[in-house]
Amino acid sequence: MTMTSKAIRIHAYGGPEALTYEDVTVGEPAPGEILIRHTAIGLNYIDVYMRTGLYPLPALPGTIGMEGAGVVEAIGDGVQTVNIGDRVAYASRPPGSYAQHRTLAADRVVKIPDGIEDRTAAAMMLQGLTAQYLLRQTYPVQSGDTILMHAAAGGVGLIVCQWAKHLGATVIGTVGSPEKAALAKAHGCDHTILYREENFKDRVMELTGDQGVNVVYDSIGKDTFMDSLDCLKKRGTMVTYGNASGPVEPFDPGLLGKKGSLFLTRPTLFDFIADHKSLTEMADELFALVKSNVVKIEINQEYPLADTAKAHVDLEARKTTGSTILIP
Repeated sequence: MTMTSKAIRIHAYGGPEALTYEDVTVGEPAPGEILIRHTAIGLNYIDVYMRTGLYPLPALPGTIGMEGAGVVEAIGDGVQTVNIGDRVAYASRPPGSYAQHRTLAADRVVKIPDGIEDRTAAAMMLQGLTAQYLLRQTYPVQSGDTILMHAAAGGVGLIVCQWAKHLGATVIGTVGSPEKAALAKAHGCDHTILYREENFKDRVMELTGDQGVNVVYDSIGKDTFMDSLDCLKKRGTMVTYGNASGPVEPFDPGLLGKKGSLFLTRPTLFDFIADHKSLTEMADELFALVKSNVVKIEINQEYPLADTAKAHVDLEARKTTGSTILIP
C-alpha cells in the first residue's frame, strides 16, 4: 500500500528557489523500518549544504532535512523498539525530513519522553546531540575550563552555553549583533564578542589574561579557523564541526606544533550516534537536562513546510537565532 503526501524536494542543486513543495509517494515501511507522520521538522545549516550540493544527496530529485518529530503510524517486520502511536524524534541520515510522512529505520529514532513537546523534540535533536558530543565526548569540558563558542546565539550555541555553564565552565561566545549578545548572555554566556566590531582573537586573549582557552568550538570554518587556533592555550583543542563561511583551507600540520602542541579534530554527529545504544544514551542525557530546565530549547522561528525556501533565506542571512522548526 502506498500513500500520497507533501514534501519539499530539490530537482537540481542551487539556492532557496530550488526547494519545491510537491506531492510524493510514500510506501509501506520495509522490515526494520517505521512510517512517521511528522508533527514538526527541524531546520539546520546542514540542510543548506545538501541543497547546494556541498553534501550531495543520494539521488536527485530528493528530499532534504535531517531532523524531525512525530507519531509512528506503521511498523515493518521485526521492529521491537517502538509501537504504533509512539511519539518519536530523530536526527539521522538519510535525509528526508522535509515531508509530511516518511519511512525510516526504527533504530534511528528515540521515544520522546512525557513532558517534552513534539515541537521541542524536533528543534533539539540535531543541535542538542551535537552539543552533547562536543561538550561530553570530543573535548570533555570540566569545571574551571574556559571555552570559546562561535555563533553563540545559534541553535547549537545556546544549548552549549547553558550546558557548559552547568558543567562549571567560563563561556566566551562570538555573536553578530547586540541583540544576539543579549540572547547568549541570557543563556549562560559569560562574555560575548561582537565579531563585526572587534577582533575576537584579541578580545579572547584580553579576557583570559593572555592565557587562551581550553577549547574552541567552531562551526564557521574558513573565516575563523586560523584566529581560533591563536585563541588556544598550549595543548588546547580546536574542534571544527561546520563551515558556514566555507571549508577550511589546507595548511601545514606543523603549524599545530608551532602554536603550542594543539589538538585538532573534525567530528560529525553521525559517527557518535552510529549505533542505537549510543544514540539512546546521548538522547537520554539531553532529555533529562531539558526536562529539568538546565537547558531551555529556544524555538525562535516557525515556518509552514510550504515556506521552507523563506526559512532557508533567513537562515543564510543569519537572521535566525536559537532553533527553527517547520510545521507540516
